[in-house]
Amino acid sequence: MKTETRQQEIIRVATKLFKEKGYSAVTMRDLAKAMGIKAASLYNHINSKQDILNTIIISLAEEFTEGMKQISTSNDTCIEKLKKIIQLHVNISSKNSYGMASLNNDWMHLETQRTYYKKLRSDYENDFKTILKDGIKAGEIVNAKPDVMMFSILTTLRSLYIWIPKKEDLSLEELTNTLSQILIKGINK
Repeated sequence: MKTETRQQEIIRVATKLFKEKGYSAVTMRDLAKAMGIKAASLYNHINSKQDILNTIIISLAEEFTEGMKQISTSNDTCIEKLKKIIQLHVNISSKNSYGMASLNNDWMHLETQRTYYKKLRSDYENDFKTILKDGIKAGEIVNAKPDVMMFSILTTLRSLYIWIPKKEDLSLEELTNTLSQILIKGINK
């Protein structure tokens, strides 16, 4: 197993603090105290709290965007692509629930990277809508508003980070399959 660098440790601890308190409420002193070091020592490994936030949010946004690009350019059916999108969210959210809190709740605090983040999010959502529109054209998906379908699915997927940590006996494969059933096929009998 690879040893965590001091910078990675700082980012990991900050990510947890950002989820617990919110980015704005966390100070460098809070972070230093959680790490058991002096605040001045943090600056030997990072430039600022903003750099930490950039690292957390941009790395996750890029991971989602890369996953979506692979899914959207595949030769899978639209339904299979939607299942893979659900799997992507389950996998990323289960590995990084603290970071997902920052991605969802703190992105507006980005300074230098906000425009880039918004572009990543927009590209992701456009690819998602294209899959839905293609599914409607192919007769795989009901003819409903793609924006509403995307909003409904993404609202659930974006909040997984809140729910997953509370489910200790959770099988990620079972969760992916159940979410696919409910979000794609619905709950009608």
